Amino acid sequence: MLSPADPTTRAILLVLLAGLVALLVYRAVRKDRNEFQRFKRFERTRNRQRMMRKWFLDSLTVFGGAAVIILLLAGQFVPLFQRQVDGWPIGLWWRSLLADTGGLVPGFATGLAVALVGGTIAAVALARRSESVPTIGDIGALLPRNRPELVLGAVLSVNAGVVEELLFRLAVPALVFGATGSAPVAFIGSVLLFGALHFYQGWPGIVGNTVIGALLMVLYLATGSILVAIVAHALIDLRSLVLIPVLVFGVQRVRA
Repeated sequence: MLSPADPTTRAILLVLLAGLVALLVYRAVRKDRNEFQRFKRFERTRNRQRMMRKWFLDSLTVFGGAAVIILLLAGQFVPLFQRQVDGWPIGLWWRSLLADTGGLVPGFATGLAVALVGGTIAAVALARRSESVPTIGDIGALLPRNRPELVLGAVLSVNAGVVEELLFRLAVPALVFGATGSAPVAFIGSVLLFGALHFYQGWPGIVGNTVIGALLMVLYLATGSILVAIVAHALIDLRSLVLIPVLVFGVQRVRA
């Protein structure tokens, strides 16, 4: 690992950060958008499944691999970033609440679960009264159409919860913090980068995922557990790629 005390560490992390941002933005603008436009034109489920499997492997390799490399180099900045955030006025207030109210964290988690369930019920109710499922951004084509695609939708959802949270809530903030020494820049920069990578979904998708990314970052920092953020992210994606297709369209009954 790179040492915070080493004067060359910041320069190395700045170079690594610039390379990572360039790679991810290029993928979002060129590769992801082009592949999604192709995917929207696919009629045969074989082609759709092939692309979904490709996305799974790409995400696991690029996002998961980047997270591992960054954490190996800049992992020591994770607690330093958390410590600076805890020193913010809102962080001090939150810690005092944790100290005074033992049931606050379970209550917070319960509230999140209720919000997810409530959002799913509302989306299903709206979808059953219309010809399309309400979504944030242009993701209608991603909704599974049969049982094999449903399985792949579940795999993509869980994978996104794991690798994207490890990268954008744990590794990237540590990298930005190590390169700049600023927790606000690390917080805002990682959230904006996460939102920008949903360029293929159009502006509604960028804005919506930026908001979701900010909420997941707050959830991680408030609980101090990346596992909580991973579960929340996976549940959000499972809602879109599994629950709604099952509850609205009954795709689990379509074999292929």
